[in-house]
Amino acid sequence: MSRVVVSADVLRWALDRSEISPASLQHKFPKIGQWISGAGQPTLRQLESLAKTTLTPLGFFFLQNPPEERLSIPHFRTLHSEGMSRPSPNLLATVQMMERRQSWMREFLIDEGQEPLSFVNSTRLDEQHTLFAQRIRQTLGFNEGWASSKQTWTEALRMLREAIEGVGILVAVNGIVGNNTHRKLIVDEFRGFVLVDEYAPLVFVNGADGKAAQMFTLAHELAHVFLGSSAAFDLRQLRPADEPTELACNLAAAEFLVPERQLRREWDAAQSNPEPFQAIARHFKVSALVAARRALDLRLITRKKFLQFYHNYEQDERRVAVRQSEGGDFYASQNLRVGRRFATAVYRAAKEGKLLFSEAYRLTGLHGETFDRYMSHMGVGGR
Repeated sequence: MSRVVVSADVLRWALDRSEISPASLQHKFPKIGQWISGAGQPTLRQLESLAKTTLTPLGFFFLQNPPEERLSIPHFRTLHSEGMSRPSPNLLATVQMMERRQSWMREFLIDEGQEPLSFVNSTRLDEQHTLFAQRIRQTLGFNEGWASSKQTWTEALRMLREAIEGVGILVAVNGIVGNNTHRKLIVDEFRGFVLVDEYAPLVFVNGADGKAAQMFTLAHELAHVFLGSSAAFDLRQLRPADEPTELACNLAAAEFLVPERQLRREWDAAQSNPEPFQAIARHFKVSALVAARRALDLRLITRKKFLQFYHNYEQDERRVAVRQSEGGDFYASQNLRVGRRFATAVYRAAKEGKLLFSEAYRLTGLHGETFDRYMSHMGVGGR
């Protein structure tokens, strides 16, 4: 039986990169220690299994030295001294998947004769955040009290997401890689990312996060599009990295969701409520978490009070997110994972013969009858 010579350095890199416990790897690959020491080598079938287990492209195992994997966009971390020092395989795969979608959509729109979106990269970094937020509202067709017509902040979140797609931005919300439930995205690594393009800007929200945080992430990403700045970020405690673009996006997002002038006017009345953040949240149709973060930024509460509230609220939200991820309507989930705007364009191109259905399946992650049923579910219609 033929064996494959694999560099010990590449093996160590792949195992470390996978973040799988040594005990689990040893159980599945009893001779892995021998492979690393050079006392033995794996067969091709064993190497293929190892590649699948560690989420490592098979070709990497034939290199002499470990490759340097990097995100194609900056990754801003709130706390640089903590967390992962390099992107996880799941984050890399998700960014690359979204880049493929964006690239296809860009070419499709150019072929259709669409002009570049005027609001992309239309804002200066030093623009006053109140004017920045107003520019975003005007582009979406919102007024300052845009969410007040909705009964709940979850409805406001849906309204915001649909408005963003309506002006030409691709939106995807997912807590796993594609439809692979075994490859979960980690909130502590990133809450979202933005791929800026003048024809097909794309925002991705980590759906493993609580919906409360998703609202702020989406607003933060929207600000990135206006600044023309692609990035991934974790926004721990809804706080940005200490970087000019991140700080500007956070200020604009906060003002967009909860205008300072209105919050100060409502603050005193809210203090008579046993749950003041909930009272503020109901008024602005945002989550209580966003209300608390805004109060902290305006120095209406202490950092200690915010952190106490944040810890309790985040735990509740994560539990809700886990329960929601365990079930639900598959096709409704695809509207978030794929995005209605993107899926409709792909289906139209396939029906008109401009795109092979096999490529449509690859772009959407949906295949055969599942693809057709999803399109019918959206009201587009199957083949």
